[in-house]
Amino acid sequence: MRYHSACKGLLFCVIALLCSCQDDAEKSPDTSSLYAFSHYGKTFSDLNDTHLSAAQSIGIEPVSSREEAKKLKGKLEEVKSNTYYQIDDLTHSIPFLVPKAKELLDDIAKNMLDSLENKRIPAYTINVTSITRTQEDIKSLQRKNGNSSSNSAHLYGTTFDVSYVRFNQKPSGSWFGPKKSEEASTALLKSVLAQVLYDLRKEDRCYVRYEVKQGCFHITAR
Repeated sequence: MRYHSACKGLLFCVIALLCSCQDDAEKSPDTSSLYAFSHYGKTFSDLNDTHLSAAQSIGIEPVSSREEAKKLKGKLEEVKSNTYYQIDDLTHSIPFLVPKAKELLDDIAKNMLDSLENKRIPAYTINVTSITRTQEDIKSLQRKNGNSSSNSAHLYGTTFDVSYVRFNQKPSGSWFGPKKSEEASTALLKSVLAQVLYDLRKEDRCYVRYEVKQGCFHITAR
């Protein structure tokens, strides 16, 4: 009897250990499907002229001010922070995009969250750091930086920048990871975001340039 009891006890322990290992495996991040980006700058190297050409083909005529942009209802849509992305305090741009560019931003943000969930990585949202620039914004930038271009893709309502160094942690109830207290590294989140952009770029949805100094992906809708 004691032998059988001991065997049963050992069997229960083994089963519990196996179940625990299986649970941990199911809850731990699965990064096997992530692309290996050896050099972001080479992968996302669409030239400024390429961005500008696309912006001019589907965008608006540059506007002089925010007030003028507000008058372009139907051509421009206001972009606001929501459950999918956060708009930074814009100092040299305004939160308006042409519908095609806004749809692209929405898809990037939603695909990011879907990808994190599929990979069992904690949920984070993206930060949009710059959107459409008015001619007043360009003049202000040129006063601070004489090398700033007077003809930027940002002028046409088609272009926005998404940070790859800052992400927003979702509330604890939205976590996909094993523990609510766990966090994902910036490097991992950057890689997931890059994969989302890479896929949309392959679908001819956008052009993307990796900006080192600004710490962002410069994105123009096509």
